[in-house]
Formats: sequence, structure tokens, C-alpha cells
Amino acid sequence: MSIVFALATPAAKSAICVFRVSGEGCLSSLSKLIEKPLDGHRTFNVRPVYFNKRLLDTVGVISFKGPESYTGEDSFEIYAHGGLGVMSLFVDLFKSVGFDEAPPGEFTKRAFLNGKLSLNEAEAVVDVIDSSAGEDVFLSSLSLSGEFSRSVVGFAEEIDFIRVRVEGEIDFSDEGENFLDDSLFNDLDNLIGRFDLFVGGCLNKKNRLVKNKVLFVGPVNSGKSSVFNRLLGFERALVSNVPGTTRDLIESEVFYNDLSFSIFDSAGLRDTEDLIEARGMALAVDEIENVDVVVGVFEKNDPAVMARFSEMAKNKIYIQVLNKIDLGASDASGFDCYLSAKTGEGFDLFKSELLKAFAVEDSHSSTYLVRERHINLFGDSVLSLKGALERLKKAEVMELAAEDLKIARSCLDEIVGFKSSDDLLGDIFSTFCIGK
Repeated sequence: MSIVFALATPAAKSAICVFRVSGEGCLSSLSKLIEKPLDGHRTFNVRPVYFNKRLLDTVGVISFKGPESYTGEDSFEIYAHGGLGVMSLFVDLFKSVGFDEAPPGEFTKRAFLNGKLSLNEAEAVVDVIDSSAGEDVFLSSLSLSGEFSRSVVGFAEEIDFIRVRVEGEIDFSDEGENFLDDSLFNDLDNLIGRFDLFVGGCLNKKNRLVKNKVLFVGPVNSGKSSVFNRLLGFERALVSNVPGTTRDLIESEVFYNDLSFSIFDSAGLRDTEDLIEARGMALAVDEIENVDVVVGVFEKNDPAVMARFSEMAKNKIYIQVLNKIDLGASDASGFDCYLSAKTGEGFDLFKSELLKAFAVEDSHSSTYLVRERHINLFGDSVLSLKGALERLKKAEVMELAAEDLKIARSCLDEIVGFKSSDDLLGDIFSTFCIGK
């Protein structure tokens, strides 16, 4: 394989940027970039880097000799200053010595092909990166550690043991050997039961990617945008005393107490002849259908106005909030919580109401975070195992029962990557970020 490189940090101005390089012969090529040899492998070195005989940057360098590296190949990383000009020049430098730009997921793909990671462990890498909730990080990291692979392989080996006994019945029954007895049926039935429990304990990543959505509504100047900004922790929505300031839906993401959710600020509702403002209010009303929770923000207890917004929320979870309590006492009856966007008072209770609205479940009982393809393969494997058990109990053609067991094992092989098509690998690794 060729020597490849990629920027492993975002292409944006920052304190440092990291370039990753991998491929047989890359450490020899490294000597063309730095003047002084490195002091051992896996050791952080500081070295000047020259390009066209001019000092480009003084960088940190770590080298990794294969197979004791992430990819299983010789590789190194360069930690340079995070200027866009620096990044651009390093790209030119690497190309000048014959390195190729790595496509998305290339480094992890090489790790899989070189036996450093199983296929599901490779998938877990991107799952960790994509995780927006703390529990998802823990579940993905558990898969990355190899626990998931070992569990799947363990079930596969049990299938093999049962299959050997069935194959023995096929090959040696004429010789008076008996491989089919109650213990075989019990073992297979027990395996199916434990496998079902294992699969049931896995969370489908596809379902976890669906973000919880919260929409802020209310009359003009009730402080929706201020509550929105206070919840975010910074000013995202424009705030003013002028009615109709917010005219469009504004979206941001909040991470709180292991829960990630999207929040939307909307235009305040009032009678207006301003077409743009009216369109903004229409967007707010339409968006109610697409969210999980509606938060009504009010500055005073006005039953008629409050009833109007409660009706708009229809069958959605609705939280009614009294804002601006810092301005003095107000009738808080009928509100789920009361707060001050200006001082922050009452926001702990408001956040608790949001968590309660989403009915956050304790996912510590879950075992692993898995992908849709894993779920499908698990399903096929379970069906094949149950099919094999039924055939064996009915003493049907043994060859068909053996084939069912073979298919069940094959499904598990595909999960960990013992059997994977090039198309499947292309689909999986194309979802990775460049530099990983």
C-alpha cells in the first residue's frame, strides 16, 4: 500500500494541527523532512521541518513502528502550529516527497486489513467520534475495546460445537454413533435463549441518532430568545426590546446531564402586517409538528394568551414557563416552572423539566451500541438457529439443519469481519472522517 497522509484535526485556525502519515517506508521518508533522527519510537520529539530549504515550522513528531501502531504499518504524526498557511504548506510538502492524500477512513481501514481491529471495532471508532451523549461514548468505547467482538465470537464458537455434533450424525450415524440426544437440543435451546438476551441488550445506533427537539414559542417580548440563549450558555439568538426581532427559526444543540437535544427559537406570535414577520410566525406553528417538546415562554399570567399557546401545542409535551421573575413578584399559578433569563434563577428546575419530558431512561443495562447491519445480521442468525432447532426436533433432513447452523455462524462472521465484501468495506469506511 502507498504512503498516505491526512490532516487529523479540523481545517480551521487553532493552537495546533495534527498530520497523520502511514505506510511502509514512511519513516525513511521522514528523514527527508527533518534534519536530526528521532530519539526512539513512541517518543515525543521536537524538530524543525524544512521545505524548499526554508524553515516551515518547529514541530512535535512521534513515530510508530509497525506492527505496533494504529494501522499496523510504520507511521508517524506531526504536531504543528494550527495556522491555515501552515496546514497548506505541509500538504504541499508531503505531496513533494510522494505521499498520497488519504481518503476518509483510510487509517482505520488499514488497521482492519492488517488485523489490528475487527470490523465492528473499526465501526466503533466512528461511533465514538459521532457520540453526542455520554452513555453512547461508554457503549461505543466498550465495543472498541474488543468486548463486543469477543462476545460475538464466543457465540460463533458455540454454534460450531453444535454444528460438529450435527455433522457427526450425518457422517457417522451408519456406524452406530449417536450424536443427537436431548443434551444437543437443550444446548441449542439454551444458546438461542442467551443469544436473544444478548441481542435484546444492544442499542440500535440508528435510533440513537434521532435528536430530541425542543421548540420555544410565546408572545412577542416574552423573553424566548433570552431563555434560549441562557440555556445555550452564549448569545445565539438576537435579543432586543423591539417586537418582531426574531423572524426565523434558530437552531442550536444543547448537551446537558448526558442528554443531547436540539432547541429552536421562533418568532413571537402577534397580529402583524409585516409579511416577513408573519412568515416567521407561520414557520413556528408548522414546526410544532416536527418537535418532541414545546416550551411556552410568558412574562405574565394571562390565561387567554396562555390557553392559545397550549392549544397550539396539541398532543406534544408542553412546558409552560414564566420568565422575568427578576422584575418582581408575579402570579406563577398554572406554570410548570418560573425563572429569570437575566439572572439564571430557576434554570435548574427548568432543565429538570426538560429531562423529565424526555423520560430519560437508565441505559446502563444496555450492553453495546450497534449498527443497523449488526441488528439485521443478528436477526438472520437467530432465525437460522431456531430453524435448525425445529429441524432437529422433527428429525428432518440433517443436512438442512447443518446448513442453518452454517448460515447462523456466517452472519456472526460478517459482523466481526471474518467475511466481508469489498463493497461492504467501502460503504463502512466512507462514513469516516478524513484522518481516521
